[in-house]
Amino acid sequence: MARVLLRGRSFVASLRSNLLPSRVLQVQSHSSETAKNGKDAVMKTFSIYRWSPDDAENPKLKNYKIDLNDCGPMVLDALIKIKNEIDPSLTFRRSCREGICGSCAMNINGDNGLACLTKIDQTTIAKTDITPLPHMYVIKDLVVDMTNFYAGYKSIEPWLKRKDPPPVPGKEVPQSKADRLKLDGMYECILCACCSTSCPSYWWNPETYLGPAALLHAHRWIADSRDQFTRERLDAIDDEFKLYRCHTIKSCTNACPKGLSPASEIIKIKKLQQEKKSTG
Repeated sequence: MARVLLRGRSFVASLRSNLLPSRVLQVQSHSSETAKNGKDAVMKTFSIYRWSPDDAENPKLKNYKIDLNDCGPMVLDALIKIKNEIDPSLTFRRSCREGICGSCAMNINGDNGLACLTKIDQTTIAKTDITPLPHMYVIKDLVVDMTNFYAGYKSIEPWLKRKDPPPVPGKEVPQSKADRLKLDGMYECILCACCSTSCPSYWWNPETYLGPAALLHAHRWIADSRDQFTRERLDAIDDEFKLYRCHTIKSCTNACPKGLSPASEIIKIKKLQQEKKSTG
């Protein structure tokens, strides 16, 4: 299947300048347009990235105008309204609508985020730009190919690994409250890819650098007191590209919709690598 590789913000800016008309559609209050509830319509323009492998057209940004009085408060509400009432061909992922599944990750006005958690900005007359996660292969419209992202996650073996059987056969492995607290800030990751697709190192080395999300989960298992493969896990990612392509720019931390800090977890992994080498 033909795919388009969407690069960073500069690509979107170029696309906008080349393909959109010079006149920018703005939020307007029209007394002549009346919403279903009897209020004057408050029109908002959403400029959405469109591309389909089924036609020969180049990618484009297409404008849709909706009445905010007849729409929910979130960007995902606007997308659903556009798909249901204006253009059923619009394609995007979504599921829980609660910021839990990570399905609706996309780039909104230049920032990665979850459409279900991003409020429609009603304080400005500017339109809202919605594009796929940057520097990912586009399957269609706002849907990107997550194959490589999930492959990186799978490679860190994100499950409990033990050399000894549980203390009580057939039962769970116990863990103290203090050890359990060490996993806070890591287990909450929903694998939305907002962090990895905001990372320049991941942009340029997506098949060799594991990326912020996978490394955060790597440390989640390295730090788990129940896991008995700590050294093996450290050895597996002690690599010039897998781990050390991270330059601590912290774009990942700024992009995380769950308020996590993948960069901080990567720093902890690097410190553990130093300790491992110093102790032999």
